[in-house]
Amino acid sequence: MHFDWRILLSAAALLGSASAFYIPGYSIRSYRSDEPIPLWLNKVYSDNSQLAYAYNELPFICPATRTEHGGLRSGTSKSLNIGEIIRGDRIIASDYDLVVGKDVECEFLCTKALSRSDVATARSMVEDGYVAEWIVDNLPGATSFVTVDRSDKYYSAGFKLGSTDIDPVTGRHRALLHNHITLVLRWRPAPGRAGNNGGKVIVGFEVYTKSVGDGNGQTGNSTCPRDIHHVKQPLDLFIAPNNTKLAEEYPDSRYLPESDDEDDGATLDVPYSYSVYWREDTHVEWASRWDMYFRNQEGSGALHWLAIVNALVISGLLSACCVVIYGRTIRGDVKNYNSILLEDGKQMSKRDAKKAINGAKSPRPRNEKSSMGGSLGLLGDSHLDDPLSDDEEGLDDVSGYKLLHGDVFRAPAYSGLLAPLVGSGMQLVFMTVGLLIGSCLGILNPSWRGGFVSVAVGLYVFAGIFAGYFSGRAYKTFAGVNWRKNTLLTALLFPGFLFATIFSLNILTWASGSSNALPFSTLLALLALWLLIQVPLVYVGSFIGYHRATALEHPTRTAPIARQIPGGALYSRGITAALLAGVPPFAVLFVELLVLCRSLWLDKSDYYYLYGFLAIVTAIAIITVVEVSLIATYIQLCTEDYRWWWQSFAVGASSGVWIFAYCTWYYLFKLRITGIISTLLFFAYSALGSAVWGLGAGTVAFLTAYAFVRKIYGNVKAD
Repeated sequence: MHFDWRILLSAAALLGSASAFYIPGYSIRSYRSDEPIPLWLNKVYSDNSQLAYAYNELPFICPATRTEHGGLRSGTSKSLNIGEIIRGDRIIASDYDLVVGKDVECEFLCTKALSRSDVATARSMVEDGYVAEWIVDNLPGATSFVTVDRSDKYYSAGFKLGSTDIDPVTGRHRALLHNHITLVLRWRPAPGRAGNNGGKVIVGFEVYTKSVGDGNGQTGNSTCPRDIHHVKQPLDLFIAPNNTKLAEEYPDSRYLPESDDEDDGATLDVPYSYSVYWREDTHVEWASRWDMYFRNQEGSGALHWLAIVNALVISGLLSACCVVIYGRTIRGDVKNYNSILLEDGKQMSKRDAKKAINGAKSPRPRNEKSSMGGSLGLLGDSHLDDPLSDDEEGLDDVSGYKLLHGDVFRAPAYSGLLAPLVGSGMQLVFMTVGLLIGSCLGILNPSWRGGFVSVAVGLYVFAGIFAGYFSGRAYKTFAGVNWRKNTLLTALLFPGFLFATIFSLNILTWASGSSNALPFSTLLALLALWLLIQVPLVYVGSFIGYHRATALEHPTRTAPIARQIPGGALYSRGITAALLAGVPPFAVLFVELLVLCRSLWLDKSDYYYLYGFLAIVTAIAIITVVEVSLIATYIQLCTEDYRWWWQSFAVGASSGVWIFAYCTWYYLFKLRITGIISTLLFFAYSALGSAVWGLGAGTVAFLTAYAFVRKIYGNVKAD
């Protein structure tokens, strides 16, 4: 098992440079001057919560007026793909007027009267750091940042609903609502003929926020201050408490609480306004306009290379162990074992020939007794004629895995469960490979909102045929007879677990009013994909694997009586051995998991896009799983334990346990998630991801162990 790591390093450099590759031209849109453009409102999300909410459904936001803006009536919902719905996107047209090339200094939108409960909701979301996502020309509105040396600029998707500070006069903690939005749209001439005709393309969408309260020079019906660039008084989300009833109830009390949660009809008027500026920017091409969202991750390139080096070192050490095991130990043991059997066979042949010659010279009657008389004579003759004593003496040196040739292919316990798990694992492996290939080629990029999840669902459903095939083939190898039951279990076991988990989580998110809650129609669509498409595909694959494909023949015959398994050290078998074997694959993934978890949980405004590095690390992790499975299986067989079927699967799947443990550590020491529902969602998502990896890695480890066992026992002349 020799690997040329230089090839992997070259591939990493190539894929790393292509990881942000964008397919230009297939969705380019140019605009003419004075052409209206719609602004879409999506959702709000937070790094401190797993619950997202539709922006237009927030109680402190201006409601849609149902008037036409940018060619669309405000409040009109945009058709979404299944990936966008699962992500919690809820995109609708807004009341903001955007006209190409037309600057707007300040435009009034509406005044929203907030009740005490609305103010409390707004304060809570501002303090939790919720971020809003708006969309123009498929670009998310971004907060612009500049590096410390002011040499470069980068984007962070979304903008905060508000900010917090301390009142300099009273010292009270304040939550400030951003009620004035400044939109900066950067454009350049369109490429080709459209540009020659005056067409423009949008290459940047920046959002700047302000909190504008009373006392900023507003006049008449306009809520815009006289100088929008110099706001003195922010908008504090605060309504003075009304303690009249408490004072009447406790007239002699010297202390009354500062807050009163009772809704007494008091309101806070919040004026909303916006500004629009169009600026030409010829330094950014349309095809690379998304690069601004990725530049804040460019500094993590060294961390990704560290992940690859770490993975190569671990995999290289395991490769050396595999070479030693296979090249020196196994090949030498098999050669010696076969030579012993060959020599014993020659000796037996010589004795048989000599006995035949002696029998021809002096034939002895069947009932004739030896001159030594009695049973002792018979014992002497039988000792001379019996070749087993010499054979046993020749095989005294044979020990370890070579003694298991009659039991090593004995069907495992609960084989009817192992076969469906292997089939489901192969289904996930094909889905993962397809996603990584599509991401590395740039097909699945952030501009295709929801594309990654949509393709994942499609690949998983249509990979059901592979699940059925491998499950049926494994079930046939285990000498199973009820293949329809195995097919049904393969089609329902893991997909049913996924659907039940999604349905349970959906109840929680629906109760909290989150946009993460899937609509009933989407649940029905997922159910239809499962029962009407995937289940028939699993049936077809299982039929081919069980009836059309030939059964795998084992190189040795299984003995009728099972061999007794000797006792061994605790660390060499069972769950303990499997957990220890899961450490190297997890160590390979550890550094890349750090970056991935940061994008998924810690900083959701960042887009994870370095799929080239992820593909390389994943490939090395799979190679590590193969090597660990080979080593663990050899050690187990050397302890004369032939129950390697389930153990090899557990060896690969155990790395998923370590991934879940890492997610738990990340939650405790890195995240600031608040709320029971958000905590449950985090651990549920982490468990699903760990289960997907564990099932796929367990399948790879199982197939590796099976091929390894067939190889070494195929070289042993056990018969």
